Amino acid sequence: MTEVRYVYAVTRPFDEAAAPLHEDVRGVAGAPARLLAHDGLVAVLSDVPAGDFSDVALRERLEDLDWLAATARGHDAVVSALTAATTPLPLRLVTVCRDDDGVRRLLDSGRDQFTQALERLDGRVEWGVKVYAEGAEGTQEPRGAAGGRAGNEAARADDGGSARDRRPATGRDYLKQRMRRRDATEGVWAQADAVSRTLHTELSRYAEAEQVHRPQDPRLPGAARGNVLNAAYLVPREKGEAFAEEVRRLTPPGTGIRVELTGPWAPYSFAVTTAVPAAEEGESE
Repeated sequence: MTEVRYVYAVTRPFDEAAAPLHEDVRGVAGAPARLLAHDGLVAVLSDVPAGDFSDVALRERLEDLDWLAATARGHDAVVSALTAATTPLPLRLVTVCRDDDGVRRLLDSGRDQFTQALERLDGRVEWGVKVYAEGAEGTQEPRGAAGGRAGNEAARADDGGSARDRRPATGRDYLKQRMRRRDATEGVWAQADAVSRTLHTELSRYAEAEQVHRPQDPRLPGAARGNVLNAAYLVPREKGEAFAEEVRRLTPPGTGIRVELTGPWAPYSFAVTTAVPAAEEGESE
């Protein structure tokens, strides 16, 4: 079976015994990862079936969300394992070369970019912080007209009263209900925005770089509603514990505001500007 090289990341030389790249770490297509050292740089790659990564196959597979998700998981599994031993420079998803010589040419053609990025990222990891206005979800106007089934059920009294007991008696009462819900929603969002601003200001003191991403789209599978802040921070490894403690300290208790801390990760958000030379991507050699 003909195979091509799927390249996950570029690193500096490191102690291979410290990196858990063994049979238990499976990458893309379930393939184990291996190292290819070349002139002061190391490429981390897997040998994958050529037919699955041809130009024609990729055009179809890149429209397959399940395949993309599985590929991303395999890609991240290898990069995460590397992070335990070194600072990897993650490459873009589906960076493929024909053979080992193609990988060496990839390292040669991108040497300046790779070297500069590795120097900038060395000894640093990425932490992610998200803020959610969870309390806003319960204050959204329910679907359906006032007095309708959805409106009545959402307006049921906390003391167990019937929906009919909570039905607005007049149009003025209905408008008052809408205004109270609107004010409650706006209040939660305003508080979440204030928490986000404080967090970002204080956490930036620990970080050498920050990336504020667009809020998560609630229509995406598994995405939570009410995302106000979606940020990544490049933090020296030795400051990681203090960074996490600062997030905990600044998280307001019991307010309907949820703060989510993830990491430490490989510095994905700070490596994306490093372009892979086009002549070595896919099967364009």
